Amino acid sequence: MKTLLLLRHGKSSWDAQHQLDHDRPLAKRGRKAAALMGRYLTALDEAPEHACSSSAVRARDTAGRAAQAGGWSCRIEISEHLYHASPDQVLEVVRKTDGGIARLLLAGHEPTWSLLTGKLIGSASVKFPTAAVARIDLSIENWRDADFGRGTLVWLVTPKILERIGWEDAVS
Repeated sequence: MKTLLLLRHGKSSWDAQHQLDHDRPLAKRGRKAAALMGRYLTALDEAPEHACSSSAVRARDTAGRAAQAGGWSCRIEISEHLYHASPDQVLEVVRKTDGGIARLLLAGHEPTWSLLTGKLIGSASVKFPTAAVARIDLSIENWRDADFGRGTLVWLVTPKILERIGWEDAVS
């Protein structure tokens, strides 16, 4: 069994000084949400063993803030293959993951994360808000065997849900 964690980048800034989509940074709300999700994964004992982020600034920053806030020990690899990627292209990144890694986190974008999640678990329609994290268990022994229809969506959590239920207050 392998566990894939999909983290969508946090809310990004639409400040006019960032002309290129690739260079858009996180907004204040996105930075806060990324840290919250990192702490949440650690509290669940779900911190990744390896993380790979899209090369876009907002995705890299989301992964970095989540890792720092959660105290993750894993390295974050940056991949241009996750920016503007199709679900098939992301699946190829997954398949190249070292077989010894049990829990992989990918940080990326919409609409890819919704489409990828739906295809991995069969043919579902999934909504993936900013800074949400999904856990998908794949019934495989090696990442090279990852394929559509082989996953089970265990949970999908958003920062808004955690804030509404006062999650951090409850665990403090």
